[in-house]
Amino acid sequence: MHRLTGAAVLLLGWSFAAQGQIDPEKRQLLQLGYNLPLEGRGPVSGYAFYYRNDPGFLRTNLTLRLAIAPVYIDSELGFSQAMNPRTDLAFGLAGGGFADSYSEVRGGKLYKDESFTGHGGEMSFSLYHCFNPTQLIPLNAVLRLSPHFSTFQEDSRTDPAFELPEARTSINLRAGLRLGGKEPKMFPDLGLELSGWYEGQFRTESGRYGFDGDRRVEPVSHLFWGRALFIYTLPTWKHNFSVNLTAGTSLRSDRFSAYRLGGLLPLVAEFPLTLPGYYFQEISARRFALLSGQYTLPLDHDKRWTLTALGTVARVDYLSGLDQPGSTHSGVGLGVGYKSPKNTYQVVAGYAYGFNAIRSHGEGAHNIGILFQWDLEAKKRPQDPYFDLHSPYKSRGLFRIFGN
Repeated sequence: MHRLTGAAVLLLGWSFAAQGQIDPEKRQLLQLGYNLPLEGRGPVSGYAFYYRNDPGFLRTNLTLRLAIAPVYIDSELGFSQAMNPRTDLAFGLAGGGFADSYSEVRGGKLYKDESFTGHGGEMSFSLYHCFNPTQLIPLNAVLRLSPHFSTFQEDSRTDPAFELPEARTSINLRAGLRLGGKEPKMFPDLGLELSGWYEGQFRTESGRYGFDGDRRVEPVSHLFWGRALFIYTLPTWKHNFSVNLTAGTSLRSDRFSAYRLGGLLPLVAEFPLTLPGYYFQEISARRFALLSGQYTLPLDHDKRWTLTALGTVARVDYLSGLDQPGSTHSGVGLGVGYKSPKNTYQVVAGYAYGFNAIRSHGEGAHNIGILFQWDLEAKKRPQDPYFDLHSPYKSRGLFRIFGN
């Protein structure tokens, strides 16, 4: 479920190749995000990457999707209507440094002597099928096969007695159904999604590692999760709000396949499991349910300055060996944002508090952060997003529901 850990997050960002269909809209985005805990020391929590989506690449039916970070690249070449008029085919390549690093966090403490660096690369073969191409809200099926190679090495503070996992190849199989969707932006104007997913991770190397083999890499892990998401912006007032319910369970999960919750970085994963005020990926769970809400309102007449309030509550069943008191976690946040006159760039700075995060003084943790997005294609689009209807990520059924 997670792909980026520790320092890798700051360098890599998110692999956009995980989206549920080929995106027909031309995009160029620069994304930056960083969270800083005000007490304790957690894993590095941030991302920095350039994202490009280029429909009509070389030929009219080809789309190139590219995410570039300082030491990592993730790419996908999509062939529209490759199998039949409703089915697209895509091939992906990704690789570089730090993507498979692991940070051990237990009871609100980062254990650097049990953390290590991982590098890797993968290929992917994907099929995207749209069941209802003439309908306002698309229903897409996704099938992806991705062989992934990982190798591990000690960090500067990894304990010499800590035995690293063996290098391995994982064959990952993902299948899902997604109704609607959301744009790959920091704060989309519209979104509506109901989706369900399965992912199987089949590893060539498994077995014991750690201190005298006190932890295990499972040969096979199975993950099942779903999301219900609603995002809307009031046309006149430009108030934006969202509600997100994500829940998942797993079979034979381990530290490399567990659901990891924590932090407040909206583009750190395709399904970000955010908990305001917590360290990045602080909570490791076999099962979880997470409910979050967000409300943004303009502060000035031109609607450039905004105030955003958010809250999250999660119920978790911990991964064995990473338990802590209580199974409920919650956090809140408040941020001030600014949009440039033509929506070219957007920046948000904020504060978050995690109610149940364990620290040296007890429960409760403070966090500050900043998010930045630069949209290089913004000037080429209509300024009113409600008339920009051609992307399947925009859930156009909202217009009918709300009568716009």
